[in-house]
Amino acid sequence: MKLAAGLVALAVALTSVKADVAEWGQCGGINWSGETTCAAGLVCHSYSDWYFQCARGTSSAQPTVTSVTPTTTSVTPTPSVTPPTSTGFVKTSGTEFTLDGSKFTVVGSNSYWVGLSGFSSEEMSHAFADVAAAGGTTVRTWGFNDQTDAGYWGPYYQLWTNGVPTVNTGASGLENFDKVVAAAKANGIHLIVALTNNWSDYGGMDVYVQQITGSTNHDLFYTDAQVIAAYKNYVQTFVSRYANEPTILAWELANEPRCRGSGPNTSGTCTPTTITAWATDISAFIKSIDPNHLVALGDEGFFNRPGSPTYPYQGSEGIDFDANLQVSTLDFGTIHAYPDHWGTGADALAWGSGWITDHATSSSLYNKPVILEEFGMLEDKATIYAAWFDTIESSGFSGDLIWQAGSRYSWGDTHNDGYAIYPGDAVYDLMASHAATLKARP
Repeated sequence: MKLAAGLVALAVALTSVKADVAEWGQCGGINWSGETTCAAGLVCHSYSDWYFQCARGTSSAQPTVTSVTPTTTSVTPTPSVTPPTSTGFVKTSGTEFTLDGSKFTVVGSNSYWVGLSGFSSEEMSHAFADVAAAGGTTVRTWGFNDQTDAGYWGPYYQLWTNGVPTVNTGASGLENFDKVVAAAKANGIHLIVALTNNWSDYGGMDVYVQQITGSTNHDLFYTDAQVIAAYKNYVQTFVSRYANEPTILAWELANEPRCRGSGPNTSGTCTPTTITAWATDISAFIKSIDPNHLVALGDEGFFNRPGSPTYPYQGSEGIDFDANLQVSTLDFGTIHAYPDHWGTGADALAWGSGWITDHATSSSLYNKPVILEEFGMLEDKATIYAAWFDTIESSGFSGDLIWQAGSRYSWGDTHNDGYAIYPGDAVYDLMASHAATLKARP
């Protein structure tokens, strides 16, 4: 693998001397000022007015996006609740979300597993109906699953073979996600969809880096030209398929992007500026192919304030929340809260309320919505969540999604990672009461 990676690097270096664009590199598009001539054997393909890419004209390595026809969902499960009628897309107005000209409250849960567990349409609808019955309007879920094993047991969205990605548009791939969208729509739920993972669960960034560069340096995902091009190819295929579907509330560039991933390796050069530059590029790319939907980074909300007393404020993970919130093609901010894992668990109630308040200040300063899109405690959930909900309600914070709302089926409960809550639990009832309060807020 190291030898092959070295040969690839040498080939790229030689083509750059000739000023030809290597495979998967950008070769044109609106405002493109770089090279436009592809290396020998490659063709400059147009994927949008904004993005042309060098790829082999007849090889199986050619991105599959050219053969994907954007579609709306084709599966319509029987609604478990009566969904509200809407014809437009969720937008933002200052620090609020809007739908069809009225305020829209983002409240609900994360259900990352709903499209990745081999569920039937009815089981998917059951999960969304549970959230809707508790007053939820929104569910955040995964729009990624990168695999390197062609015999993988369940739904997946992209398969890698010897460094070549193929987007799975079939029944176990994007057709399966069509069912997710249809089930959400049938229950009046809007979806926030993350498009890759910082962590190794379901593949994520490291698969791109390892397959294309042979390196284990996680942060090459943000800087390597071939990796970025491959990710854009996946984004192009996935996003364009649902560009006209209002059930999608927003696209997220990644789940919890950081300079480091599941492993310890980085290039040593990744800084908050690195990820902000990447977020600026990718969010603009998504807007160019889908102007209908909102876009967010999907980060944990880490501030970049070196010398601060607690780690989530210090900037050490490569995230600068305030800088990212100012990126014009990022429509709203996201934060997460896990005091048990962030060294702040001893004072979780007060620390979390302060974390929310500090981000509410940034929301007001930059006039964009910010949501607490993941939060969890392993113990004392009811007491701590009640306090955090009070802070959200009183501060004018834009909304929140609990990690995570589970569902109960005849065969058993969905996975409990220590954070899950289920219908009938006291915390589930607390979530429902909070949803009603948020919706009633002027």
